[in-house]
Amino acid sequence: MSARTYHVITYGCQMNVHDSERISGLLEEAGLRRAEGDEQVLGAGADVVVFNTCAVRENADNRLYGNLGHMASIKAKHPGMQIAVGGCMAQKDKDLIQSKAPWVDVVFGTHNVGSLPRLLERARIEDAAQIEIVEALQTFPSNLPSRRESPYSAWVSVSVGCNNTCTFCIVPQLRGKETDRRPGDILAEIQMLVDQGVQEITLLGQNVNAYGVEFGDRQAFAKLLRACGEIQGLERVRFTSPHPKDFTDDVIAAMAETHNVMPQLHMPLQSGSDAVLKAMRRSYRSERFLGILERVRKAMPHAAITTDIIVGFPGESEEDFEATMEVVRQARFSAAFTFQYSRRPGTPAAEMTDQIPKQVVQARYERLVDLVGEIAWEENRRFEGQEVEVMFALGEGRKDAATNRMSGRARDNRLVHVTVSDDPAERPRPGDIALATITHAAPHHLNSDVPIRGLRRTRGGDAWDAATREPAGTSGVLLGMPGFKRPE
Repeated sequence: MSARTYHVITYGCQMNVHDSERISGLLEEAGLRRAEGDEQVLGAGADVVVFNTCAVRENADNRLYGNLGHMASIKAKHPGMQIAVGGCMAQKDKDLIQSKAPWVDVVFGTHNVGSLPRLLERARIEDAAQIEIVEALQTFPSNLPSRRESPYSAWVSVSVGCNNTCTFCIVPQLRGKETDRRPGDILAEIQMLVDQGVQEITLLGQNVNAYGVEFGDRQAFAKLLRACGEIQGLERVRFTSPHPKDFTDDVIAAMAETHNVMPQLHMPLQSGSDAVLKAMRRSYRSERFLGILERVRKAMPHAAITTDIIVGFPGESEEDFEATMEVVRQARFSAAFTFQYSRRPGTPAAEMTDQIPKQVVQARYERLVDLVGEIAWEENRRFEGQEVEVMFALGEGRKDAATNRMSGRARDNRLVHVTVSDDPAERPRPGDIALATITHAAPHHLNSDVPIRGLRRTRGGDAWDAATREPAGTSGVLLGMPGFKRPE
């Protein structure tokens, strides 16, 4: 009898993507195989469909319940299908999910991802829905088996949870207070990944530069970055996301002085208005934020800085919004993730009386997007005629077979579309590295339409080759902490 299949549908941030890799690893350890082809269309043909949810924005609710409604008719035609809902929405709405979608078999929270296989089996045996939401972290996701999508790039969690109390954010309620992993455990995982061919890692946390507060070392994150520089074969190190209130000069120095820490920083601004920042309970002001950027650029003149910005926070006046626009002009971000304020039940901001009319928020949002795009394009045009180092990637940006393009990331994380050779001997693989001359810049990417130079075959590219040679249905990389073995 063939193995049961699964499909994981992920909403939200990098932490959710990381968790979904662990969910996939757990299911494969339990004997399931990943659904392929048509089975992946909203899990229509899979035996187990898992929704790993986000609760940060209102449209996440709408998407989830809309998709769960669609799944009811699919499940009715597929005897034995199981549907599970996990992640932040499950942690928040455990009872509501069951009342709105009683055909869901399992609801599990952010703290007990590892329970999913057991809950699915219990739901099958008892023919009854299983809901298990625990309030404290049971084990770090990184201690669970994982099925990574990339053989050459990986996420590594340094902490889970957040100690901040931003009035717009529900994450601390859903992921709990910050819990830090020990540095030795993090570095052991990175070494294990590098031994398997990974050459780029991204350190993950809700507030990575608060790392170490739990065990009393305020310089722990800078030390961790420097320790990454000692790992042979580790080509690129990135991290997300820091908080301006905790961003210290020792981290800037570690970034600048550690060869494999990339000249890239994602630093959430949220608002350029000091009054709005105070109302958001963000314990920094625009002057401090810009000061951090100035020191980063002094240490790393070519660093690319990206950010998050919320438009239309309750009470935001036109003057407040103009203050945000002015900070954007001074900061000259290479990109910005811009959001219209979303009212989230359970947060202090949701109870504020001075909510901004939708049409005002939309108009401000469009002005901000235009300004961000204009500045990003100006910054990208500075690269025309320059040579950048590109690590090629799988599924990164557009693919255009007619023009032989591949995509990848520059050291500063800019997306680069590169015209490559037809000759397999000269064509890069995902994970390989080459120098590309930028011939044209667009607002959100760079183009190189001339031959690459200095193609370097990497261990990451070798790992990609090895992964693609696996039998159909087992592509990807299944791994775990020492002692975990791929199921036969």
